[in-house]
Amino acid sequence: MRDEDATAASPEADIQAEVGARLNERVRHEISAAGGLLPFDRFMELALYAPGLGYYVAGAQKFGPAGDFVTAPEISPLFGRCVGNQCAEVLRELGGGDIFELGAGSGALAAQILTQLEQTGTLPDRYRILEPSPDLAERQRARLSAELPQLAERCEWLTELPKRLRGVVVANEVLDAMPVHRFRVGAAGELLEIFVSDDGGTLSEVAAPPRSPGLTQAISVLQSEGLACSHGYTSEINLRLSPWMKALADALSAGLLLLIDYGYPRSAYYQADRHMGTLMCHYRHQAHEDPYSRLGLQDITAHVDFTAVVEAGAAAGLELEGFTTQANFLIGCGIDHILADTEASLDGAQGVKQLLLPAAMGERFKVIGLSKDVSGPWSGFSIRDLSDRL
Repeated sequence: MRDEDATAASPEADIQAEVGARLNERVRHEISAAGGLLPFDRFMELALYAPGLGYYVAGAQKFGPAGDFVTAPEISPLFGRCVGNQCAEVLRELGGGDIFELGAGSGALAAQILTQLEQTGTLPDRYRILEPSPDLAERQRARLSAELPQLAERCEWLTELPKRLRGVVVANEVLDAMPVHRFRVGAAGELLEIFVSDDGGTLSEVAAPPRSPGLTQAISVLQSEGLACSHGYTSEINLRLSPWMKALADALSAGLLLLIDYGYPRSAYYQADRHMGTLMCHYRHQAHEDPYSRLGLQDITAHVDFTAVVEAGAAAGLELEGFTTQANFLIGCGIDHILADTEASLDGAQGVKQLLLPAAMGERFKVIGLSKDVSGPWSGFSIRDLSDRL
């Protein structure tokens, strides 16, 4: 006997299909308004952040085993506790202050940082979260209220950057989700921008002369360094990084900006054999390279050019405090001591290995620190500082 329930679409699937269709219509409308060629960064912005429709704001489960990918705080609570130790050093140096987290995801990192700061007697005045997704903000509130009810009053959710920050700014896997421009070097060596077009209702790519302000100059800088020169070379560049960094630096009166993400120094990012760039999509823990499928239902990311991060920070008045691998950062922040003090299960120990092993997250993820009116040395960069590679 046929199981009709098994073959019928679920209500959730119906909602997701409707959201995808509405987002597709929104993208196609913008393509038309742009004269048939929509810059890729705008497409990526719509796919991820279009109000009520984009991947990060539409409400579907994203993090953990039931979502599309797993971040370090979901792998092991020791990750956030180590970040908490680094935050504690900064707060002691400043004589107090706030923690400001950009895009708090499931709320796991916030809970772990606050747990560690409470145990070390270095709680911030406030734990402030800038979260563009109403759904995620609600999940974060629920989690922190359930796990740390005694600290709920210290937590504050924002929808825009505050005018003044003092303390630690934490951004874990935020930069990789910033919209990027894509480019290609043509057969004659000419610079081309990759656009999104509407091909009879199907989204497709078109490479054409650059239209986006600043793109030609940015690529020319890369090529003057001998990078991204070969015919057919395709990659991406984050032109939104500098204004984003300037806005943070202008708001930060004193403190440390701590960025944790996957990426490379520029020379490795644009090396010759990485000729198709780093753009990647994630859906149900599967990685693929098609950003135009499952619109609004999948994550779209690009690796981080950490040299560009340093340059943007310096232009905004921030000092480089250190650059290292995630493994070195966590060891410097005492993950071995925290593990020794914790009754870790076998699963817990496996989680720590995922954070530290080079073949897992240990070397693929990097940590960079930028400061304003406060200086280290900081424990997270004490094991091995790789700033000379930038």
